[in-house]
Amino acid sequence: MRATWVKTMKLLSRLKLKTRMILVLGLMALLQTGLLGVFAVQYLHQSLEEQIGERALHVAKTIAAVPQISEAVARGDTDALQPISMLLAKKTQARFVVIGDKNGIRLAHPNLEKVGLSMADDEGDDSALALKQGKGYISKDLGSLGWSMRGKAPVFANNDRDVIGVVSVGYHLDRVDEIISDYRLTLMVVIALSFLLSAIIAVWFANHFKKAIFGLEPEQIARLFDEQKATLESVREGIIAINNKGKITIFNRNAIKTLGLSEDTQLMGRSIEEVLPGSAMLEILKTGKPHFDYEVWLQNHSLIVNRIPLKQGDQITGVVSSFRRKDELDLVSKKLTRIQQYADGLRSQAHEYSNKLHTIAGLIQLDAKNEALAFIGQETQEHQELIRLLLEVVPDPVLAGFFLGKYNRARELGLRLVIDPESKMTELPEYLPREQLVSVLGNLIDNALEATLRHKGAGGKVKVSMTDLGNDLIFEIEDQGAGISLHQQQQIFEKGFTSKTEMGHGIGLHLVKGLLETLGGTIMLEKGEEEGSRFIVYLPKIRKA
Repeated sequence: MRATWVKTMKLLSRLKLKTRMILVLGLMALLQTGLLGVFAVQYLHQSLEEQIGERALHVAKTIAAVPQISEAVARGDTDALQPISMLLAKKTQARFVVIGDKNGIRLAHPNLEKVGLSMADDEGDDSALALKQGKGYISKDLGSLGWSMRGKAPVFANNDRDVIGVVSVGYHLDRVDEIISDYRLTLMVVIALSFLLSAIIAVWFANHFKKAIFGLEPEQIARLFDEQKATLESVREGIIAINNKGKITIFNRNAIKTLGLSEDTQLMGRSIEEVLPGSAMLEILKTGKPHFDYEVWLQNHSLIVNRIPLKQGDQITGVVSSFRRKDELDLVSKKLTRIQQYADGLRSQAHEYSNKLHTIAGLIQLDAKNEALAFIGQETQEHQELIRLLLEVVPDPVLAGFFLGKYNRARELGLRLVIDPESKMTELPEYLPREQLVSVLGNLIDNALEATLRHKGAGGKVKVSMTDLGNDLIFEIEDQGAGISLHQQQQIFEKGFTSKTEMGHGIGLHLVKGLLETLGGTIMLEKGEEEGSRFIVYLPKIRKA
């Protein structure tokens, strides 16, 4: 039995959704109408029998109450009772009217051969109950004339106390069987129509349902669900989705980890307000306006958050949010920044040395050997002095290489990057990520070079000084630009703010501000000694807890 059931279920799983729904709804209609039909037939059969029995009892009591009948029974007058019983049976459409005396001997019967014989001879006859108890009753018995519903009533003497006989009126059950057969035929028609209607409803519902699920089969949906779950768990960002009631419908393990929750925490079905009080996802449910790259502070970490509304037509059905710790994104960004800075430095050096080689080649072609040698010696001396200064001031190779690259970049632009010879930066702490440090200094120096070039033109200079005396590392970058107004000083660290007209600016100082907050450092802005601006960066030697 179990093997058959398993085989049937496997067979059903191979069918299309529409076919399955037609079969299921059709079988349900057949089962329901079949059960109701059986109940109705049984109930009708019982009701008809009861009605016929009541009619038989009523006729029997009416006949027994006729004075002429009771007098003839008292006399035992068969000749008088026989024709009367036949006439009454015909008038009442009864199958038979049998009259017996107080001993149960038939005085009248449709079959004359039965007259004079005991009523007890019939199988199932219980006339003795009416004769002894003096009460009428109904019974279904198989008598000498077949199955019938009988109504038996006692015949009383004139004093209405002594039972002197019994009247038995029977109605054959053939008519009941005919009525039940007609109803069975009607029931079969109803069952067929119910199945047809169920099939039509199943087709309509299946088409509507498949439209709602984009024409997919249940097995395809299950496979997509498994794929979605695996995809969510493979994504490094935390992901949470809510429905239009603010209840969480989707989340992944990285969301729980990023939010600092216990690994066995179950978020499904919980309110987003319960998990993240004050979440802006509820605001998006109302406005439908997405949030991209929003920075929020949660669980002592800065997160970069994206929130997008889910729509079905014009109706907002939910919101999905992805988020990731900012320090992870910053790490990638800073690595890219460092690579870009190295590439810029190498490009500047290649460009500068290409020009110098052309100059030397020209001097040789002009047979100006002494000038060529002097030029080579001058270039070698300048680089040797710079390298010697960097080795003394900045023994850290990453930072020294960074300054050398920026020096060459400045020369390519026709500017000078001047490093204060009194500088000293020999105590760089181990905790301080070098890529973050060069990202901060690189953005500040690039801005200084651009400001100096725009305002001063070729020949301008940018000064850099640094010291590690005391508890902080201090870096100063001073340009010869046009300066920064008091109003702009309040906005320069905001994301997207820039005084330049070109696209793609307004990010550098915002990134510097964020990096320094991560490192526990600060930045100050003041007017330069001659003109322009001076940025001062303070970084603690000991990492703050």
